[in-house]
Amino acid sequence: MAIISFSPIYLLLLFARFSAFTVAFLVITWALHFKTSFLPHTQSQEDLIYSVLHPLLMVIGFILISGEAILVHRWLPGSRNLKKSVHLCLQGLALACGVFGIWTKFQGQDGVVANFYSLHSWMGLICVSMFGAQWLVGFLSFWHKGEVRTTRVRVLPWHVFLGLYTYGLALVTAETGLLEKLTFLQTKGNILKRSTESAIVNGLGLGLALLGGAVILVAVSPKHQIPKSKIMYSK
Repeated sequence: MAIISFSPIYLLLLFARFSAFTVAFLVITWALHFKTSFLPHTQSQEDLIYSVLHPLLMVIGFILISGEAILVHRWLPGSRNLKKSVHLCLQGLALACGVFGIWTKFQGQDGVVANFYSLHSWMGLICVSMFGAQWLVGFLSFWHKGEVRTTRVRVLPWHVFLGLYTYGLALVTAETGLLEKLTFLQTKGNILKRSTESAIVNGLGLGLALLGGAVILVAVSPKHQIPKSKIMYSK
C-alpha cells in the first residue's frame, strides 16, 4: 500500500497557487463583466479601457507576479543563479506592470491631480516607487560583479525584509482600492450592498488577504528542499 505525504511548505504552495488563480478569475470577471462600474465621467471608450486595465495590471501583473517571484526560491529546482535570474525577471515584469498600471490612471481627461487625492493613490505611488528602488538595489547588490560576498551577506536580510514589506504594502493598497471603489459605487446607488458585483469584490479582497498570508508564510518558513512526494511503502 502506498501512502503519499506532502510537506507543509508544499501544501502552502498549492494553497497560494489556488488563491492566486481565484484572485485572477475574480478580478477578470469584475473588470470585464461589470465594465459599467469602471465608466469614467467622460464615458469615452479610451478612458474605459484605461479604467479597466488598472485593476488587471495592478492585481494580476503587479501583485500575483511579484508573489510568484517570491515563491521561486522555494519551488524552482536548479542552481542558485537560475533562481535569482527567474526571480529578477519576474520582479522586473511585475514592476513594469505596476508602472503601466499607475500610468493608466493618469491618462484621463481630468489629469494627474484628479487621481492623486486618496490614501489608495498615495500608497500606490509609494509602493511602486519602493518596489522600483528595491529591484534596482537587488540587481546591483546581487548581480554586480564588483560586489564582494560580505556586502551581499549584509544586504540580504534587508533585501528580504523590504521585499516582503513592499509586497504586503501592495496588498494593503489593493484592499484600500477595492474598499474605495465599492464604497463609491454603493454610495452612488450604482450597485446594491447585496449584489453579485459586491460579492465578487469582497471575495477578491478576501482572496488577496489569503494569498498574501500564504506567500509571506512560505517566504519566512525554514528552508528545506520541497519533495514532490514522499512514498512510504508498508506491507
